[in-house]
Amino acid sequence: MSADRGHDDDGETADTADWPVSLSGVTESIVTTLGPNGLWNAAPLGLFADGDGDGPITARTWGKTRTRGNFHRQGEGYVQFVDDPVVFADAALSIVEGEEPILESANAWTRVTVESLESGTDDGTDWERWALHPVDAEIRRERVPTIDRGFGAVIEATVAASRLGVAGYDDADLRERLEYCASVVDRAGSPRERKALERVREHSNW
Repeated sequence: MSADRGHDDDGETADTADWPVSLSGVTESIVTTLGPNGLWNAAPLGLFADGDGDGPITARTWGKTRTRGNFHRQGEGYVQFVDDPVVFADAALSIVEGEEPILESANAWTRVTVESLESGTDDGTDWERWALHPVDAEIRRERVPTIDRGFGAVIEATVAASRLGVAGYDDADLRERLEYCASVVDRAGSPRERKALERVREHSNW
């Protein structure tokens, strides 16, 4: 999918594009952003779709992360849709950097410019809300969707593990959630999802 040519408020030509997938609710993705070291940092990013579909897709960054700093420095990033649980676990809980912006595991990607909408603090953690404006996109692989409880459990495990030791969250509750996710992966997960869960253990204080 190529970018279309549009016009901004000053009448200058600007790139615009459609998202390569239909978004609703909160969609988990991985975003790569260019750091000051010249490498692309990969991290998870939840995409929030407006209820009526008229507003922009938004996302929040939590804490003083590489993604937040790179958004401010570069004003853009590559949002990518992946279905490899190991790639997601590594990006969520460790530092993943590469020389190219597009991950090999990406089924589709969207280059976005970002606009800071608001910021604040929640339970001692700084957050910032961003509008994401797609300017280019590509679908690399098309697949028949399937429902996979193991993959969902890995995603939930990365969320819980990332909150261990963070003010405002109860570690006992988080560890109970992690054990439940582990039981789902053990019963319903694939070998790749079991490997991803081991990565969650390796990368966190679980």
